[in-house]
Amino acid sequence: MGYGVFMHKDGSIYDDIPEVHYQFPKIYLSRAKQMVGDWVVYREPVKITNSKGFFAVAKVERIIPDPDRPEHYRALIEGGSYLPFEPTVPHIVDGQAVERDLANAQAAVRPLSHADFARIVALGLPPEDVLPRVGDPEPLNAVRDEQTPFEIERPLVQSLINRPFRDRAFRRAVLHAYDGRCAVTGWRLANGGGRLEAEAAHIRPVEHGGPDSIRNGLALSGTAHWMFDRGLIGVANNHEIIIHRKVNDRGGVEGIINPTGKLIAPAREADCPHPQFLSWHREFHAFAA
Repeated sequence: MGYGVFMHKDGSIYDDIPEVHYQFPKIYLSRAKQMVGDWVVYREPVKITNSKGFFAVAKVERIIPDPDRPEHYRALIEGGSYLPFEPTVPHIVDGQAVERDLANAQAAVRPLSHADFARIVALGLPPEDVLPRVGDPEPLNAVRDEQTPFEIERPLVQSLINRPFRDRAFRRAVLHAYDGRCAVTGWRLANGGGRLEAEAAHIRPVEHGGPDSIRNGLALSGTAHWMFDRGLIGVANNHEIIIHRKVNDRGGVEGIINPTGKLIAPAREADCPHPQFLSWHREFHAFAA
């Protein structure tokens, strides 16, 4: 086993769903096999305009032949292991490459040293007591000087499977993607201390196999979150907000939906809800076809 890097670009020729599986050609099979049972970080190529660098971490469960493409394979991601970084980790910090061992820097699938893994995860996941607030400065992309990557690797790995830690990291990533604004109402409320009122909702709940992915998340006010979790409102693949036929106060629900009648989605298309998760929610709550 060993840590690794999976290169991913939205809209590429590969059939990737980073939260679920990663497709790669046979030439990378021997490398990918070394990562089974261990963690990988996802990275966007440097050549992409405004590349977000390293953007998530996940655990590889197993590798299977790709069912749709000859001479290709899929690395299946362990359910519940995917976790987005917030902030995302740039390729270079303070004039130095974050990934220091660059012997295979251009390879789409490549091993990652323990030190590089610890550094990247430390930069991408905030301290447990940090949550977004209105007016917060951008997080500093720096590993604390008093700790070496080797010293922080073990507690970081433990954090990756800790539910409270994951909930906090998920909330931070989702609220950042939605700029703290409820996707249904359009409200961006904050208390006197600057804490945002919006909550991070899973579209497909964790207990039903949903990942802690921005694309499986919505920023919702407390009331909208309550209605969404109970299937009183749903979302079509075109982002139209749907009211379930079982709602007893349709006018009241319509009154809190923003005037567009559609989700106020993230600015980045790559952060928008994935149709797969939206479809699951509608089917689970029996919305009319």
